[in-house]
Amino acid sequence: MGGIGFGYLFIMIIGALISGAAALWVRSSYKKYSKQRSNSGLTGAQTARMILDRNGLSNVRVEPVAGTLTDHYDPRSKVVRLSEGNFRESTIAGVSVAAHEVGHAIQDASGYVPMKLRSGLVPIVNFGGQLWTPLFFLAIIMGVSTGIGQLFIQLAVIAFAGVLAFHVVTLPVEINASTRAYGLLTRYGILSATEAGGTRRVLTAAAFTYIAAALTSLLTLLYLFALSRE
Repeated sequence: MGGIGFGYLFIMIIGALISGAAALWVRSSYKKYSKQRSNSGLTGAQTARMILDRNGLSNVRVEPVAGTLTDHYDPRSKVVRLSEGNFRESTIAGVSVAAHEVGHAIQDASGYVPMKLRSGLVPIVNFGGQLWTPLFFLAIIMGVSTGIGQLFIQLAVIAFAGVLAFHVVTLPVEINASTRAYGLLTRYGILSATEAGGTRRVLTAAAFTYIAAALTSLLTLLYLFALSRE
């Protein structure tokens, strides 16, 4: 049991370090470029509205939302929500984030398959995310080497596989949205060639958070799978 507990603790520490590094990179990049004004003078809200309208998505609303880095696209309500700073201010970070979220709206409108898959996995990941931890601890209590303990571990593997699948499918969704954002901002002349480098750094840092989440989930699943083979 001590070895199992140490293994779990080790995975959690590694995951926390990876996630912490990703969060630090995002915040430092965002902080740097949220202080640099965009030469276009467009706010995040104006940027989002322009790109949406040019892509025939006048039905998608753009609204502010409280907080920092709380920006997201809501496919159910067809709303791009931008954190208040990005919504109202004209910065490289603000227009970059706005374009990224609009990228999700375009994915939704075009029926982008990975986005559909991710939406379909939401109920599965919610259920599996809540179920795997109690199953894991029940396996430890019962004894991983026992028949009932192995059953609980195997069920935990199945439950957590849905969590990993969600993170894996999220990667192309987020990377594609960032690629679209960069292309749209440069194509429409919203950001100059010199500003585009800042956009690339902000979007790359954001993408790394999803890579970190997928990697941490993979390590956890491999650990659970190894226990299921004992």
